[in-house]
Amino acid sequence: MKNLSGLVCFVVTLAVTSMASAASYTLSISTDKTSYTPGQTMNITAIFKKDSTGITSPSKREVRIKDSSGRGLVKTSMSNAGSGKYTYAYKLSSSARTGKYEVRGEFEYNGNKRTAYSYPQVATSSADIIAPVTSVSPAGGNYTTAQSVRLTANEAATIYYTTNGSTPTTASAVYSAPLTISATTTLKYFARDTAGNSEAVKTATYTISATPPADTTAPVTSVSPAGGSYTTAQSVRLTANEAATIYYTTNGSTPTTASAVYSAPLTISVTTTLKYFARDTAGNSEAVKTATYTIGSTGGSGPHAGLTYTGSTMCLQCHTKQATDLAGSVHYKWETPYAAISNKPGVTGGKLNTAVNAYCINTLGNWNGCGSCHIGAGAKPGTIADATQNIDCLICHQVAYKRVRNATTGLFEPDTAKMTISMDQAVQTLHKPVKSNCLQCHAKGGGGDALKRGDLAVINGTTTDRNYDVHMASTGANLTCQQCHTYTNHHVAGRGSDLRPTDSTVTVGCATSSCHSNKAALNAGHATTAINTHLKRVACQTCHIPSYGRKAADAVLDTVTGFGDQSTETDRTWVTPEWSVANNRWEPTVVRANNLKPVYAFYDGSSWVYDLHDVAVIDPATGNYKISRPNGGINTANTKLYPFKYKTSTQPMHTASGKLIALNTSVYFKTADVAGAIQSGLTNMGLNPGDAYSMVKADEYQMLNHTVAPKANALQCAACHGTTSVPATQMNLKSMGYALKAAQSVVCVQCHGNESLPSFTSLHSKHVTSKGYDCSFCHSFSRATERGLKTTK
Repeated sequence: MKNLSGLVCFVVTLAVTSMASAASYTLSISTDKTSYTPGQTMNITAIFKKDSTGITSPSKREVRIKDSSGRGLVKTSMSNAGSGKYTYAYKLSSSARTGKYEVRGEFEYNGNKRTAYSYPQVATSSADIIAPVTSVSPAGGNYTTAQSVRLTANEAATIYYTTNGSTPTTASAVYSAPLTISATTTLKYFARDTAGNSEAVKTATYTISATPPADTTAPVTSVSPAGGSYTTAQSVRLTANEAATIYYTTNGSTPTTASAVYSAPLTISVTTTLKYFARDTAGNSEAVKTATYTIGSTGGSGPHAGLTYTGSTMCLQCHTKQATDLAGSVHYKWETPYAAISNKPGVTGGKLNTAVNAYCINTLGNWNGCGSCHIGAGAKPGTIADATQNIDCLICHQVAYKRVRNATTGLFEPDTAKMTISMDQAVQTLHKPVKSNCLQCHAKGGGGDALKRGDLAVINGTTTDRNYDVHMASTGANLTCQQCHTYTNHHVAGRGSDLRPTDSTVTVGCATSSCHSNKAALNAGHATTAINTHLKRVACQTCHIPSYGRKAADAVLDTVTGFGDQSTETDRTWVTPEWSVANNRWEPTVVRANNLKPVYAFYDGSSWVYDLHDVAVIDPATGNYKISRPNGGINTANTKLYPFKYKTSTQPMHTASGKLIALNTSVYFKTADVAGAIQSGLTNMGLNPGDAYSMVKADEYQMLNHTVAPKANALQCAACHGTTSVPATQMNLKSMGYALKAAQSVVCVQCHGNESLPSFTSLHSKHVTSKGYDCSFCHSFSRATERGLKTTK
């Protein structure tokens, strides 16, 4: 999102009914922008009415303006524009104080006095660092007739494209009108905005043929019931999603087209490993799948064999220490004293009560909904004296376990109707957490699969597509979550940049004794020396997660819920409710997208955050109220460049205090009553439910760590550094502090005459690699100490 200078500020209207005449006098005052920079003109408009008729001759039509310090700047009468409309233009000085200004209107007519306020922001201008996003319509696909294809950027930008399969540059054709595509064509395109930010090149392939194209998609086979532990024989059905032949084995061997052909349900009465795959009529075969059925009288073995389920507290008979450890963890408490939040040192907070985000805002008023993924037994942490009595171990230790909240007690109960095993079998076959245990909550944050994080989806637990996630895919490293997020006494390592609590002092890193150990020194490990020099200042994720919201090759879209394609949420507005078939409730209108380019920022491991009851602050770089930001800078120690998901939300703000409102989502989801949900939220926050509010744009940054691409798909040097003829398309390094510290003519003559600039590679090879000169010769930062470079000639 760019600076919201073009939006009209939301209006605060105060209406009071006259006891004498029963007439309603109303006054509203607004500014033409929500945010200004010094030197700009603030255009102010007031509307003064009696009932619905404009008042044209008030005895008073005063406007006052105060800056962010409270100092009065002007007190004057507004110009009468007719029909009850009044205007005034105030030019800000070039040295105007930044912050929230107060615009106050006071009008009077026949003894009826009304006052109204507006609160625009004045912020210093900042470089635009957000790349544009181009959409294409219709999408690439198979068509039998010619298509008129439109390209649209979400801001003022130039769109470059090619139709011959080559990669477009700024020397390519410029889009100006719909493209007529009448033959099979590969369209590649990208947009570059007026600030020089370019999005990653996108591709859409249009196959135009009078006859259907050849089928190259493998079928997908599902099995019912799923593999698991059962006490009785099971009738197992295999179903393909298209016309296909299903081959299978039940002896553990890998099936081929010479194996048994499935034709009717299989009766499995003893422990069996079923392997199967389908081959369609076009000859496309899916990867072999496996389902293991354990058939026995108890379904379990080992120390838990023979147990009978008696309730969620039964684990305490043997695991009191583990329960006590977990009760003190972030997974249970949802809050801790802040250890990595720079603007709130030592403050205790987190998702439980204080944290705010650009998704559901805050948990206030809707614990039953927000707490559906909590590891407890249903009660809110802090409301139970002995927290160990409120822990549901099975949510992490039994993948077949399902639960539902009792509408009367608010506590969770087993949902056996949705389970493939009994509760006795569930406690008899407990196991360490598997990926699906973690993803049932962490992949579904924000209301649906893949919506929140941008780099986590349900399919991360089962995918065979290593190009989607080389770490988690079964054909890649097939890592479990715990291999990176190690546990110590039920406290987990790792913290997202937008999360408040810290659960463990153990850090998560790529170079460990078991993974990428040759890169632990931060100056070696890659075959290319130039890449090794980046390791101290560029995070692995920056090169190895070139995009997010990517779709796995084996993903299957649920056409009913709309989930399953790994698209992630980029924006939501609480202004407009829409019905969610997936969640069977009203939800805010959400924008989702695939294959997004990250936003890049420096990060030192600490964050700035907005919490409930804070006064909201506008970020001049985006023009939005900021919710979370990574800390760090080009000169900050222990700082690296990381990729982030950038997320926006239109949500309510209390006009008088400037605080974001924790809209009551339980009211909103049930009724779609926007005003009612906001008023309930004001009440929950201890504010007057009748107070004025406006809808504002907020945003946050979320660090990307998952869906790591194979090294062959990592970013290449030119993507970030560009070449002499083609600008960088992945990021704008100059806007991030890597620009020359002065004009080229000034910088170059420190050592020699003014020369034409060669390529980035040639320039740095000569000055840094060969001569060992420090970055500070040309830039405003130094790497002398960490790289052993010279600061003098």
